[in-house]
Amino acid sequence: MVEISTSILSMKEGEEAQTILGLEAAKTDYFHIDVMDGKFVEKDTYNKMLEYSSYIRRISNLPMDVHLMVENVEKAISDFSTIEPNIITFHYEACKDKNEVMEFINLIKDNNCKVGISIKPTTKIEEIYDVLPYVHTCLIMTVEPGKGGQTLITDMIDKIETLKKYITEKDLEIDIEVDGGINLVTAPKVKEAGANILVAGTAILKATDYKVIIDELRK
Repeated sequence: MVEISTSILSMKEGEEAQTILGLEAAKTDYFHIDVMDGKFVEKDTYNKMLEYSSYIRRISNLPMDVHLMVENVEKAISDFSTIEPNIITFHYEACKDKNEVMEFINLIKDNNCKVGISIKPTTKIEEIYDVLPYVHTCLIMTVEPGKGGQTLITDMIDKIETLKKYITEKDLEIDIEVDGGINLVTAPKVKEAGANILVAGTAILKATDYKVIIDELRK
């Protein structure tokens, strides 16, 4: 079944409680927490996302899906583990080598959390094949990370299909999550390619009825 992870990146200040409770009532599967440090990507949302995720934890029991777009992965794992997320995803490109990739995977598991690994559009999916048996989710960025409201890069559909084929051939139990430019037009394409977790922010938060758009994306 397809799940929806709603990005709160574009949540309006002053409307946090209303938005979070509205998304919960609309039955989003996860709150997607976009953590950026102003270094790995241009935008810096680090402290705001710590604040938002702590607030979510106080008023909602829905799982959090933390996406780290940061250079200092180890510190971010430590900081965001405190909010007890369901999953923490880090970027393959933020690691200096495969040993460090495995260190971060084990660190996240040590914090009783599922592990996700993410790749940018320019990174070949084959580069992470050897670490897939150790993670729960592979997050394919379908836009350049760091900005909301971008258009999905259509070449990424092939990457999703390639990953899905590999996972099936190797009999791996891994979720394929996609993030970037997901809306009612692009969702059917990524789902058909093999994605089963869709990250959407702008498409949901700008809708007059969260439930209608979430249900449509999930179909």
